[in-house]
Amino acid sequence: MSNRKLTILGIVAVLMVIWAVVQSRISSRPRAQPEAPAYLIQGLDPAHISSIVLGVGEDAVTLERQGGRFVVSNKDNYPAKTSEISKLITACLDVRIGELYTDDPANHKDLGVAEENAGTVVKFFKPDSSLLTGVVVGEVGEVGEEQMRTYVRLASSDKVYVTPNVPMIRNRAMDYIDPELVAVKREDIESATVSSPAGEYTLKPKEDGKGIMLENMPAGRKLKSNEGDRVFTALTNLRFSDVKKKSAESEKLTFDRQFVCRLKDSTVYTVMIAQREDKTYVTCSAEFTDRTPVTEKEVRDANDAELKQKEAKFLARDRAKGFSVKHQGWLYEIADWKAESLTTKLSDLLEAEEKPEETEKVEDPNAIKVGDPNAINVGDPNVFKWLNAEE
Repeated sequence: MSNRKLTILGIVAVLMVIWAVVQSRISSRPRAQPEAPAYLIQGLDPAHISSIVLGVGEDAVTLERQGGRFVVSNKDNYPAKTSEISKLITACLDVRIGELYTDDPANHKDLGVAEENAGTVVKFFKPDSSLLTGVVVGEVGEVGEEQMRTYVRLASSDKVYVTPNVPMIRNRAMDYIDPELVAVKREDIESATVSSPAGEYTLKPKEDGKGIMLENMPAGRKLKSNEGDRVFTALTNLRFSDVKKKSAESEKLTFDRQFVCRLKDSTVYTVMIAQREDKTYVTCSAEFTDRTPVTEKEVRDANDAELKQKEAKFLARDRAKGFSVKHQGWLYEIADWKAESLTTKLSDLLEAEEKPEETEKVEDPNAIKVGDPNAINVGDPNVFKWLNAEE
């Protein structure tokens, strides 16, 4: 091998050693970390959340974990809707951040991320009441003529970031409560009975299933179909606007009205109604009235269709029991328009029955009128003689 080739190989070897050393140093050098993560909150385990506070001051809403679920402290610890709690946590975890705008707390108020003037404040607390994490969302600021930006920070940090997405966070106590009281299917209703100091009446479906009829319809009256249907279906979607525990004050209410809805599966829903000034309050209960015992032998000897019927019976019984347990001790406020359906007077459901029109008789000008002195007396024998003579 020539000296020239040896020289070239030597140079290549040296270059490779140098490149290896450079690569080694680069790989061992600490990597530059991004100044801010992609998401504002990272590593939050929902299982560690003991309570959640939305807002600040007197208007704050507190959601507290009791047992295996959350309750709304502002509403006498009424059970919170699990799906809404999940949406709240997800909304906070989904807050993304962009550039760091400032880390000076003196700027917080101007950006709307000071707690006293923030648009949204959500704090998550540990069982010992210490802060786990939280989100403070500020006001929208202008960037140029058309673009807008929103500022956000962690409740435990002074760093304020620009966020490309604003979380939709509900901040009223009732937003975290399921407002549904009763929701039955129209085709399952056997009857609806309204009772009040003015009397009682019962509505039922017609035999053909088309329309509603009134039991013991007064003579000469008929049911206003639209009004009757509104009352009959009052429990297909009964919702409340507020709730509180029964108290000594609520015991002063007079529950002198009642709405009873009987279903075909033997479930009976009873709504007791009290009205004070411009508000309507109700209490609810349910009972399964079919108490026919089912023996082990009957279950063993039943065919598939009979087993399904018995299973449906057990499920209906358990639903009625669970309904009463859930609503026992609670007082609900309902909207005026719904209260009207539960308390409609019978007189407001009825109207006069239309009578068939009589056909107007047209008088024949040539007819013989009784009592007319000029009329021919058909009983006079001379009349026939006269008529024969005329012929």
